[in-house]
Amino acid sequence: MKLSFSFIIPVYNRPEEIRELLESFLLQTYEESFEIVVIEDGSVQKSDQVIAAYKDRLSITYLEKPNTGPGDSRNYGMKRAKGTYFIVLDSDCILPPTYLKVVSNALQEKYVDCYGGPDAAHASFSKIQKAINYVMTAFLTTGGIRGKKDAVDKFQPRSFNMGISKKAFEATSGFGNIHPGEDPDLTIRLWAKGYETCLIEDAFVYHKRRIDWNKFFIQVHKFGMVRPILNKWHPQTAKITYWFPTVFCLGFLLAVALVFLVKTPYGYLLLAVYGWYLGLLFLDSLWKNKSLSIALLSLIAVWMQFVGYGYGFLKSTILVNFSNRKPEHIFPKLFFKTP
Repeated sequence: MKLSFSFIIPVYNRPEEIRELLESFLLQTYEESFEIVVIEDGSVQKSDQVIAAYKDRLSITYLEKPNTGPGDSRNYGMKRAKGTYFIVLDSDCILPPTYLKVVSNALQEKYVDCYGGPDAAHASFSKIQKAINYVMTAFLTTGGIRGKKDAVDKFQPRSFNMGISKKAFEATSGFGNIHPGEDPDLTIRLWAKGYETCLIEDAFVYHKRRIDWNKFFIQVHKFGMVRPILNKWHPQTAKITYWFPTVFCLGFLLAVALVFLVKTPYGYLLLAVYGWYLGLLFLDSLWKNKSLSIALLSLIAVWMQFVGYGYGFLKSTILVNFSNRKPEHIFPKLFFKTP
């Protein structure tokens, strides 16, 4: 099957990130032509001058529109793209040279209408970025749902590194207006229409993510708030494992209370379990990152991840399930208004 690829990249006030991503496109080993569609989502700091410097070396379509969020911007780009298969990327990604070749070969070997790929930390990333990348991808913290074939039954692609055929896009109308959470929502709707998804394990990208603790906490807090909304919309996809960060945090508070308020030895036993888990996570990060400082930062990152996600999940679960209001009215900041 002959496929023509269009990369779909929304950008919002991040011209320097686009520059790094475009540089990585120049190094692609894929021998056929491909299109890059950059959608300026109502940015104040525009990327037009950066993109102009690459137009003689890359096939770039540059589109400008009012700010309606990443989901609608991706849809806007896919409606105007020339390819038959769209590859959606975040602007804070960098591609390894073999990325498109790996994707093309994988789809030729076993075609699917939607795939996802994992992310990795580039050598140039800061120690905080590497620690965040570790806790967002490690089996010990996420169960491998973001890029391990042996850890998932049915892979849910994430929009920082996701491919979807033009046919599947048109059948589903693409992404919804929730953010974050627009990517699993689309995946679930694809499944409902009979489309298959898969993980292409070698089609990884270097994903910068958030560069400081505050932005990371805000991000995972939103992830936690979104999940109960998706469970409400798609109850067949709800899993008990989504409660893990909340239970982890409540269990720690219980252990502290048992030690200092009730003064029972059971509190120390429960704290020992937490110590064992964090020690295992520290050793795993140390082994994978080969850095003592990154391993220590990973302990900070995992607490921020679990507290941010766990609190957001618990709050959203209560409000979404025991309120007569729609999620759009409860959490208006999680929804973009589209034309």
